[in-house]
Amino acid sequence: MNTLIRPRTGRLLAGVCAGIADRFGWSRTLVRIAWVVLSLFPGPLWIAYVVLCILMPNQGSRR
Repeated sequence: MNTLIRPRTGRLLAGVCAGIADRFGWSRTLVRIAWVVLSLFPGPLWIAYVVLCILMPNQGSRR
């Protein structure tokens, strides 16, 4: 998989962590755990998640 897409299956919220994990060949669980841990620190992680949710196309969409 060469592009960053949000899969239709295996989502928990919007599929951003699953899409990132699939794109780089990482474990979805580890990406989700890393996101939760990093979201406890101050920073724009929540904003980045929303932006990625908007910018990353769904699997099968024609963007």
